[in-house]
Amino acid sequence: MGALLQCISHTPLVGLVDPAPAVLAEVDAMAATARARIERFDPELVILFSPDHYNGFFYDVMPSFCIGMAAHAIGDFGTAAGMLSVPPALAEQCAEAVLADGIDAAVSYRMQVDHGFAQPLEELLGGLQRYPVIPVFINSVATPLPSFQRARLLGEAIGRFARATGKRVLLLGSGGLSHQPPVPELARVEGLMADRLKGSGRHLPAEEREARQQRVIAAARRFVEDPNSLHPLNPEWDRQFLDTLVGARLHELDGLGNAELSALAGKSTHEVKTWVAAFAALSAFGPYEAFDRYYRPIPEWIAGYGALAAQPLA
Repeated sequence: MGALLQCISHTPLVGLVDPAPAVLAEVDAMAATARARIERFDPELVILFSPDHYNGFFYDVMPSFCIGMAAHAIGDFGTAAGMLSVPPALAEQCAEAVLADGIDAAVSYRMQVDHGFAQPLEELLGGLQRYPVIPVFINSVATPLPSFQRARLLGEAIGRFARATGKRVLLLGSGGLSHQPPVPELARVEGLMADRLKGSGRHLPAEEREARQQRVIAAARRFVEDPNSLHPLNPEWDRQFLDTLVGARLHELDGLGNAELSALAGKSTHEVKTWVAAFAALSAFGPYEAFDRYYRPIPEWIAGYGALAAQPLA
């Protein structure tokens, strides 16, 4: 029994619009350290908190939270495609425990996930199916959005379930930090794009998906040349957020509203709620210590890019 936490930013732009070799080497070294630590821990169960980018969840039904009973990755931006190794009985028990704790979470027996889930499984665990994983979706782009408080309460409930399993549990948070890539908003689009956001984008034609990916790549290249072409990164806020996690002061984020966060750090910064949920889950195992903190603003990836590990003090 025990727990290990690893939070890490994801980016679909790796290998497509990359920073300087020295920065890549830094990120690679950080990931290698995390991989080795996870290998030594040898988790019996992985719980992965991640957002979506209108690839698996749409406005036909948009939950704040969803726990996957089965899941497959679509393979966008060159990430791995295929089934995740979800243990259905444990996933069902997790959902039952969360609901019994008063947290409303949807369930899916056919969850579709994108690079936000696949990238950390590939990068840190060696593939989609190496370890049993319960995928937990947290809506981070489609308004109305869940609050920091709701994400924290979800994490605490899942942490109590994880502790009760008696297993070695790896808690992964995928996303953030400050960033605002060109993600469409329902209130600002119409016609085909609006229809895509309402559900028809679940199975995009290959040429349309490629065009979408090329738009993101082009936006990243513009952002490197002109930091004002997108919402600017906010390293100061990113570092303050990491300080809050390290200091186990998660409750302090409860008062930060969604509109305020978007204005401070960008509309996709809501992905940090996956980190909050992961740390809240870890807190169910008792006081924790955080370590191996990494942070760097990387405009080539349109991201305040970071990583942070933690484990219970006991």
